[in-house]
Amino acid sequence: MKIYTKTGDKGTTALIGGTRVTKSHLRIETYGTVDELNSYIGLVRDQEVNKKRADLLKEIQDRLFTVGATLATDPEKATKMTTPDLYEEDVVLLEKEIDLITEQVPPLKAFVLPGGHQSVSFCHVARCVCRRAERLVIRLQEESYVDELVVKYLNRLSDYLFALCRIMTQELQAEEITWKPRV
Repeated sequence: MKIYTKTGDKGTTALIGGTRVTKSHLRIETYGTVDELNSYIGLVRDQEVNKKRADLLKEIQDRLFTVGATLATDPEKATKMTTPDLYEEDVVLLEKEIDLITEQVPPLKAFVLPGGHQSVSFCHVARCVCRRAERLVIRLQEESYVDELVVKYLNRLSDYLFALCRIMTQELQAEEITWKPRV
């Protein structure tokens, strides 16, 4: 099988189910952003500080492929196909991880500026891309069916990534830089 098909040379692509849409379609932008997020999660997973979390981050990447498949499926044809599912337990897992991290870091008393260590900065970028993906999914939901669990999962994932930034900062003995507004 060749990597290139030439079917997109005129600016269209196929959804799962065969429906062709423009590559600028909101659905394509949405699952493309989830793919971008998945790449950043891979970068975060590859950081030495996250060796002990590599399995969880890999599982998150798997869930993001599920989210991408869901978003790439033509909602009109979704009932006729089998795609992977997202479950409430996937959200609960993120919540449990957030709670574990929260117990280990000092209480948050101010906004945190991204940075402090390159590994933490990578995680903040992933968090921001996750929020963008969430916004796009909500926008897509306004015009087409999108499972509400997708929004919930992305929302919780961005919270998890923020918590991960905090614990990474602590484990790397980096400075957590708080925002001190000029007033």
